Amino acid sequence: MLVLVAPGQGAQTPGFLTPWLELPGASERLAGWSETIGLDLVHYGTRADADAIRDTAVAQPLLVAAGLLSAAALAGTLEDRGAPVLGALRPGAVAGHSVGELTAAAFAGVLDSEAALALVRTRGLAMAAAAAVTETGMAALLGGDLATVAPHLEKLGLTPANVNGGGQVVAAGTAAQLAALAEDKPEGVRRVVPLQVAGAFHTAHMAPAVGVLAKAAAGLSPSDPAYAYVSNKDGAVVATGGEVLDRLVGQVANPVRWDLCMETFKEQGASALIEVCPGGTLTGLAKRALPGVATLALKSPEDLDAARALVAEHSA
Repeated sequence: MLVLVAPGQGAQTPGFLTPWLELPGASERLAGWSETIGLDLVHYGTRADADAIRDTAVAQPLLVAAGLLSAAALAGTLEDRGAPVLGALRPGAVAGHSVGELTAAAFAGVLDSEAALALVRTRGLAMAAAAAVTETGMAALLGGDLATVAPHLEKLGLTPANVNGGGQVVAAGTAAQLAALAEDKPEGVRRVVPLQVAGAFHTAHMAPAVGVLAKAAAGLSPSDPAYAYVSNKDGAVVATGGEVLDRLVGQVANPVRWDLCMETFKEQGASALIEVCPGGTLTGLAKRALPGVATLALKSPEDLDAARALVAEHSA
C-alpha cells in the first residue's frame, strides 16, 4: 500500500523549483497558478533568497504549488491542466504535515488545484498577520518523551505544536518562552533547535487566522476524498469533504499529530511512502517510525524514475 505525503513549512530552500520547471508543461502550470493567486510562484521558486521564501505568506502557497507540481510530474498530468493532479495514480492514502494538508486535499480531490492554492494564499496571509502581533516562533526538541516534555512545556507557557514521532516534538510560543526553554530543557531532551519559521503556528497565537480561513472556506464546495485522507489532527481517516475542510480551518491553531498519522499508515498496511517536493523531512521521520516501509523523497526530477518504480510495485 502506497502513501503519498506532503511536507510543511520550513522544507523550502532557495531555487528548489528550478529543475522542475525544465519539465514539459511545468512552467505553464506554475505561471497559471501564479496568475490565479496573484503571487509570482516562478520567481519565488527559482530566484528568491531564503529570507523572501521564509515569509509565511509566500512559503505556504509555494509549498503547496511545489507538491502539486511534483505529484503531477509523477502522475504524468503536467501537460493536461484539466486532469486531476494524480490522474491514474492511485495511492492507498494521502496526508500532509501542517500546510501540506492542503496539498493532500488536492491529491484526494477534495479541492481542485486552483481552489487549494487560493485557500492556502488566504491561509498564509492570515497566519502572517497573526504572527505579526507578537514575536513568536518554534523550536524542535530532539529526544525526550512526550509524557515528560508536554508538562514541562506547559510550565513554560509553550505548546507542543508538532508531535512528529521518533522522539521529536516542536514547541511553539513567544520569543521569551523559547529563550527560557533553551535554558531549561525537559528531561531527556538533547538539543533545542530553533526553526526557520515566522510564528508560533498551530497554537492559540494563530486564533485570529482561523476566522479568516473559515470565511474563505465557506465559499467552497468540497468533494469527498477519492483516497483515504489521514488527518494530522488525530490520525483519523476522514470520509467527507466537509469534515476535511473543517479540519483544514481548525488545524491552523491546533497541534499537528504526525506521530498518529504514521500509526494510521502502519495500521493500514503501508508498504511504501513517497514525499512530494520539497521532500526529505517526512521520509526521515518515516525511516525511524516505520521500519520496513520503503521511502522516497521527490527532491528533484531525477527522483521520478525511482518513484515511478515504487508506485508500480506498491500501488493497489
